[in-house]
Amino acid sequence: MFAAIAPHYDRMNHLMSLGLDRAWRQTAVRLCQVPAGGRLLDVATGTGDMAWEALRLDPSLHVTGLDLTREMMVYGRSKVPGQSFSLVEGDALALPFRADTFDAVCSGFMMRNVTDIRAAFAEQVRVVKPGGRVVCLELTMPQRPLFEWLFRLYFFHVVPALGELVSGQRAAYTYLPESVAAFPRPAELQGIMEEAGLRAVRYRLAMLGTVAWHWGIK
Repeated sequence: MFAAIAPHYDRMNHLMSLGLDRAWRQTAVRLCQVPAGGRLLDVATGTGDMAWEALRLDPSLHVTGLDLTREMMVYGRSKVPGQSFSLVEGDALALPFRADTFDAVCSGFMMRNVTDIRAAFAEQVRVVKPGGRVVCLELTMPQRPLFEWLFRLYFFHVVPALGELVSGQRAAYTYLPESVAAFPRPAELQGIMEEAGLRAVRYRLAMLGTVAWHWGIK
């Protein structure tokens, strides 16, 4: 599915988020608190937007992007002329890195797509250094009834039609809202992160409670 939408992935993200997705990634990168010259792992990097944003904020960082879908990485690897970062084809549930390798690990809009959320976080905890952060940027269902109704109207009706118009892949953008509706709510996700081995886990909500940043410390 992600291979099919790879050519249109960035454009759809910008359209769906009303152009705010870049600012959301900036916040996620800042929450990582990677020291100058440090190592950052972007899990499910896709077309590399999070990784590129990290390098834009601090060019001294050593960034690695991992994704299961090669086509997504192919589209993203040359978006910034003259710059690059390491790309690895791999599984978020079995990260191909040694323990205590990275100063921080982040993911953007990935956790909804794994078959075992706790195991995915446990792998991120394994590869981050003691004292390092794990940061998760995700969409979530708003808690207030009116906002939930508006969110469902937009994501279950407008987004699939827009996805079909832009990419010709209506099924992929029907899957998107369904995955958000099935995803654990912020307080529940906080508990899962704690079970995976993180401490001082916190979260922040934005966009009427539809966007969430979660972070914790190893």
